Parts: sequence; structure tokens; C-alpha cells
Amino acid sequence: MLTLTENATTQIRGIIDAQSLPAGGGLRIASDPAGGGLSLVLAATPAEDDQVLDDAGARVFVESQAAEMLNDKALDARTDADGQVRFSIAEQI
Repeated sequence: MLTLTENATTQIRGIIDAQSLPAGGGLRIASDPAGGGLSLVLAATPAEDDQVLDDAGARVFVESQAAEMLNDKALDARTDADGQVRFSIAEQI
């Protein structure tokens, strides 16, 4: 199952708080067949088949196809020079 780094947990909580999502809202990761990768969007609730990760209030909903790709991965996050949050996928340690 996908794990979150400490940086990702902190950034996701900050994004959820800043966007005033309803209780239980989070970041959703889904496969993007058109783009050939993954998409990240804010979601008020998980979809029916989503895996739900909750790491200290950082809620992530992972669509089933994306979950297969991310099974042994970790989601990390960094803030770039412009102040934008950038997510990346890494191998679990």
C-alpha cells in the first residue's frame, strides 16, 4: 500500500486546511489514461472503490488502478522556489 512521507503528511494537511474541505475530505490520486500518468485532485469524499489512507489527518484517496501502480511506493512532497507544493513518488524505504 502507498505510504506518505512526513513532508507529504504535513503538506497534505496544510492543503486540506487551506481549501476548507469538509470533514473527511482529502487528496485523491487516480490513474490518468489520457496523460499516461496520475492525477491529483482535492475530493470531498472518496469514491466507492478508493483505498483510504489517513496519516495524522492527511487523508489520501487512491483509486484502485492507481493503487496497483503505487502499491510499494511512497508519496513525498516539497515546496519549490515559487512556494508551490510538488509531489513525487519514490520507493518505500
